[in-house]
Amino acid sequence: MNPTLTLVVPTYNERENLIPLVQKITAALEPTPYRAEILIVDDNSPDGTAQVAESLDPRYGVRVLRRSGKLGLSSAVIAGWKEAKGRLLGVIDADLSHDPAILPDMIYSLLEGGADIALGSRYAPGGGVANWPWFRRFTSWVAIMLGRPICPARDVTSGYLLMKREVIEGVELNPIGFKINLEVMIKGRYATLCEAPFTFVDRQLGRSKFGSGEILNYLRQLAQLYWYCWRYKPNHRAIPYTPYPRPGQTPERDGGGETNLAWDCGRGESRSPGRRGWGRRRYPPSPFQNGPPYLQSRPGPYRDR
Repeated sequence: MNPTLTLVVPTYNERENLIPLVQKITAALEPTPYRAEILIVDDNSPDGTAQVAESLDPRYGVRVLRRSGKLGLSSAVIAGWKEAKGRLLGVIDADLSHDPAILPDMIYSLLEGGADIALGSRYAPGGGVANWPWFRRFTSWVAIMLGRPICPARDVTSGYLLMKREVIEGVELNPIGFKINLEVMIKGRYATLCEAPFTFVDRQLGRSKFGSGEILNYLRQLAQLYWYCWRYKPNHRAIPYTPYPRPGQTPERDGGGETNLAWDCGRGESRSPGRRGWGRRRYPPSPFQNGPPYLQSRPGPYRDR
């Protein structure tokens, strides 16, 4: 029997994080009827990440796809989706920054809640970011502001995504940079997207791959996607996510009309269904709520303008 979900985990030197991640994914899905194939796509990690993955107990449902070298995160994700066996496809970071506890909510939103894409979101109500320095908060905020006009999601740059297989069937994805999910959200064949909130926790083990090269690739990717939107005018709609019904709980959609935004990047406007006229768009909070770092230590009030 094919698994409910194939969850692709792109890795490069993630030996220390791999076992805790697999255990957390398994624990999150154990109380549910959903089963996942965990597909490790390893770019020939010199620290032996692939060997650790291959040595795991078969009950974890781990499969390993080895590649010849460090070929990039986006191409690793695409390669994993091509080999996937699950009804649903997904991707999660290997560094434990994405919380597997929301996987049941994301799967349920796809199977029962009417969503075609479920995004793990730092900027949906209830989400957040922990232990990030001000520079990372600022670069994330700028990246989201640049991508928000063409994407229906609040967390435009999220690397945590599940979707129905049909979303990318026949779609040509460009593996430039490391934001493959943004490519999916713009080019994918889908109608509805939802965001499940979680708190992003910066990695504790290993080294981050984020750097100036990734920033430049993101800008190049954005330029191509803006052109794509101008030419094809895709029309996608954001809906509230549907939490998985836990014992003693009644499943309800999260959020109300204000979070249910219709977005058409051909018009460049957002609308709240059920209201007259055009509603206000909701942006992620500024990383400088208390003012920029060089002013936070000074006396007197400072308000972000």
